[in-house]
Amino acid sequence: MCLADGVLPEASAVLEYDCFFSKTREIREGVTPLSVSIIGAGRTRNGIGEYIGKYFHKHGARVTSVLATTEKTGLQASFALRKYGIEARPYTSFEEMVSGERPDAVVIASPSSTHYDYLLRCLDREFHIFCEKPFLWDDHKGIQKRLGDIFERAREKKIKIAMNSQWPFSIDDYEKICGEIRIEEIHHFSMRMSPFSPGRVMIPESVPHPLSILYCRLGPGEIRNLNFESDGEEKITIRFNYVFGTRACDVLIRLVHQKTQPREFSYGFNGRIVFRSLDLKNYEIYFHHGDKKLRIADPLKLSVKNFMDAVEKGTDPFIGPPHILHNVSLLEAVHDGFSEFEKRAPWKS
Repeated sequence: MCLADGVLPEASAVLEYDCFFSKTREIREGVTPLSVSIIGAGRTRNGIGEYIGKYFHKHGARVTSVLATTEKTGLQASFALRKYGIEARPYTSFEEMVSGERPDAVVIASPSSTHYDYLLRCLDREFHIFCEKPFLWDDHKGIQKRLGDIFERAREKKIKIAMNSQWPFSIDDYEKICGEIRIEEIHHFSMRMSPFSPGRVMIPESVPHPLSILYCRLGPGEIRNLNFESDGEEKITIRFNYVFGTRACDVLIRLVHQKTQPREFSYGFNGRIVFRSLDLKNYEIYFHHGDKKLRIADPLKLSVKNFMDAVEKGTDPFIGPPHILHNVSLLEAVHDGFSEFEKRAPWKS
């Protein structure tokens, strides 16, 4: 259902919703802008679809529509995008949205349990796909086979697929403030994150980030000597060796549930840790290391730009299929290991 057609629900009176949506495709420097639809542009569960839409728009794409589960949340998501100059028509039906808007690319920023269905639908329609992490995460078996099938179909249809796991795009700024990362000298990596949701869901919500940085900086690897510490729902500590080639890196990941903003975040190699701070008013991001402070480019902005460049130029996205396969495989290993740990956890007895 398109919410701009017919009578709007009562919530529209509060939102002062404007039903006019331009259907004219703008021409920029003789090139038709990339047309984008977003699945899950709301902020109900701390999603980032709204900010992804903002950066597609800033990079010259045309964000035409949003898909939500209810009329109210669709209108709210659409209204929130207007502060960035985006007029996106809200829908509650995927088929109506893509038939009416005919996007070039679709952003999947809905809960991870819905990703697989939307991935298949986008492949059927031959849309390029920018999908939030974890890329594929549900209760069904055979994730690796399903991923392989998805990427093979995408390759045959020349569809670009990227996962938004944005922190590898911050490594250049990390090196500006902490110094160059020399692979031959790396022996330790740590990351501290503050997920919005508590309990075991913190793992698929957060662990793709450190796994992505390890892959991008050290290359493909495997997890050995996996161990956990936890006091229940609020904190999980994960330790393992990331074995790459003939070498290994000791990894420490701390997950601490936090609902308030700004949430604590830090990471680093060999004890050279950067701490993130946010200027929420201007949404500026800073890295701190010792007495140094550096304003950094938003990694999400760079992640979106990399995907758009891949679509435009026919190149491979930085966080593309090989990276995604590796990321999800190691995420499964961590999650399965925690499931075993939970069975003998003291708070369970």
